[in-house]
Amino acid sequence: MSTMTMVPGRARQARVALTALLAAAAALAAPFYFAPFQVFQLTMVLLYAVALAGLNLLVGFGGQISLGHGAFFAAGAYTAAVMLDRFDVGHLATLPVAAAACFLLGLGFGVPALRLRGLYLALVTLSFAVFLPPLLKRLEPVTGGAMGLTVDKLEPPAWSGLAEDQWMYLVVLAVTAVALLLARNLLRSRVGRALLAVRDNESAAEVMGVRLSLHKTLAFAWSAMFAGVAGCMYTWVIGFVSPDSFSFVLSITLLAGLVVGGLASLYGPLLGAAFVMYVPSVSQDLSEAAPGVVFGLLIIAVMFVAPTGLAGLVSRVRNAVAHHRARAAAPDRTPGADSRTVSGPESESGPGPEPEPEREPEPGPETESEASAPPTLMDPAPVDAEPVDAEPVDAEPVGVPPRTEKE
Repeated sequence: MSTMTMVPGRARQARVALTALLAAAAALAAPFYFAPFQVFQLTMVLLYAVALAGLNLLVGFGGQISLGHGAFFAAGAYTAAVMLDRFDVGHLATLPVAAAACFLLGLGFGVPALRLRGLYLALVTLSFAVFLPPLLKRLEPVTGGAMGLTVDKLEPPAWSGLAEDQWMYLVVLAVTAVALLLARNLLRSRVGRALLAVRDNESAAEVMGVRLSLHKTLAFAWSAMFAGVAGCMYTWVIGFVSPDSFSFVLSITLLAGLVVGGLASLYGPLLGAAFVMYVPSVSQDLSEAAPGVVFGLLIIAVMFVAPTGLAGLVSRVRNAVAHHRARAAAPDRTPGADSRTVSGPESESGPGPEPEPEREPEPGPETESEASAPPTLMDPAPVDAEPVDAEPVDAEPVGVPPRTEKE
């Protein structure tokens, strides 16, 4: 029994490992197959996936609404740009600083948002995304004002022999893989289970010992950290930052991409990032006059076809294919078909002998045991038996005492 139950689990693990290896091989081979502009688009998809993975921690698994994720993205981008422009440090050295700065920013922002939820929290986070671009314009000595900052892109080392777009893609791919693995392990840890409990029922989670204030604040902090890492890589790839590049439209676009990709899904951020990157360009090609209208119609169409996101649609298609295969592999249940199920030893050594049909007992002389058995009250009287001679007894009414000899 244990061997039979372990085989499907091992087969599933083998399929997952094979799929991961094929995906990794395809991702590593992509920059050597596509054109430079297509490689640039794939690089943008990867860094948007990191930002959406952080937003998924807060919205999908934490159950809190945020419309200010673009502000944390801008904070990470400007942290990297200021370090590269003012302090002339290496590109890779800006990544941990941007992550730590955005983590502290999210931690500080999550404290006053503890008493808010729903639409009120969404409005507060949206206000953060609205007032940050004008603030960046005011801090001209540091941020460059409305003109922004221009920095050097990530250059490949001489020993690599790679082009700039190929090296940048591989570095961003490595950071994205580490970030997604960190998000996956975080969700499977005690913190992730606490976030799910808070999302499902805050009262029940508090009764079970979950500290609501701590985990809500940590959700904001982790989400902001992932957004800061994505913003830092954005500076590496683009080489230019300005306040107009991080308007509140970016926050709404990121949230829409997460919903389209699939909330509370591990690979939903990748699908949502592809949607955020490619759909606006497709909308621009379809209608140069009103690309926003086409973009909105495409979002409505996707949500109509896949209400749970593209990740949910993929899961439904996979389950439908598995169900179809199971029905095709099931034995025929037509009246003329053999409907006996094979189980136990027969499944290993083949079908056993067919059972003989029950035969009706043939009439014959009674056996010795039946003949010698004394008759009982329940035995019916023989049909051809003669009646026993008995004296007639006068019937008396029920309840009358018996008559004596004198009477």
